[in-house]
Amino acid sequence: MQNNSYRNNAFIAVLMVWLAIFHSLLFADDQRFTPVVPDYEFVFPQDYGAHPDFRIEWWYVTGWLETPDNKTLGFQVTFFRSATGHNPDNPSRFAPKQLIIAHAALSDPARGRLIYDEKAAREGFGLAYAREGETDVKLDDWYFARDKEGHYVTEIHADKFGFQLSLIPTQKIMLQGERGFSRKGPNLAQASYYYSEPHLSVSGRVAYQGESLAVRGHAWLDHEWSSEILDPRADGWDWLSVNLDDGSALMAFQIRGKDGEKLWAYGTFRDSTANAIQFNPDQVEFIPERTWESPHTKATYPVEMRVRTGDFEWQLKPLFDDQELDSRSSTGAVYWEGAVTVFRGEQKVGQGYLELTGYVQSLDL
Repeated sequence: MQNNSYRNNAFIAVLMVWLAIFHSLLFADDQRFTPVVPDYEFVFPQDYGAHPDFRIEWWYVTGWLETPDNKTLGFQVTFFRSATGHNPDNPSRFAPKQLIIAHAALSDPARGRLIYDEKAAREGFGLAYAREGETDVKLDDWYFARDKEGHYVTEIHADKFGFQLSLIPTQKIMLQGERGFSRKGPNLAQASYYYSEPHLSVSGRVAYQGESLAVRGHAWLDHEWSSEILDPRADGWDWLSVNLDDGSALMAFQIRGKDGEKLWAYGTFRDSTANAIQFNPDQVEFIPERTWESPHTKATYPVEMRVRTGDFEWQLKPLFDDQELDSRSSTGAVYWEGAVTVFRGEQKVGQGYLELTGYVQSLDL
């Protein structure tokens, strides 16, 4: 009886989310979102929080964990806020003005397959929100927040796993693009506001397979918000973040066109002394080395890559191949989100995460 009730409630929640999304698409011409423009001045702690006047926003954490018995795990937590375009002046508490969506995943090479969960709900009633002024995002019993000391905490309770983690910044914020104005295509309007916090120190516990495991490790945080959609010629993107062993940090991405060619690209390398090098589209290249076909969706992903950023070349090898996340019941997308080890030549130089989207179908964002 409880299982049926849970399934019915979950179905109703997803149905409500998709009705709100349908409404936003139906009345797209009436939507008025704040545009992303160059020369934006970031103000903290305000910009740690939500920006509800923009169309979409996400807080995205990926990292590597180690257990006391030297077991390696990867993890991902992402909270999305999406404005529906519903009249913001509607005083009703039931008005679906904002959607909150969350994804969480655990990568265990001993299992050989990503385990994940997802949630979605309209904002309201203290059960789902993305608050302004400071990082504080919640969806039922999942949350991600920043405290007064500048430390992040996240807690996830999924059916097959859970974790409670503290993430402490060890380096200053890394603004992406031109002082945080990050272009995502050849049109200047195709952009987001985007900052990262690499080399977060992580500690806490992971609940998995009937055990509660103490863990320590490192993570990478991205916070990004925008009102623009991808170029209509875009198929999806390949994105990489790396915490390098010497304290350096690397972020690179490319937007792939439907013709299979690179539509746009960008990268940033920041060394351990905080000196940064930016790479323009001609200087960034993602080169597939080995592919993997998903037995779940039949999509083919380039899970081993060479990534060139200027004069640097990096080799990426996945923790294991099956790190595909099917979020069609929340965001409508299927993507590969994988922990990768990074090499230069034969030498291991870091650990990171590789995200591959648009391989099942073109990403509609």
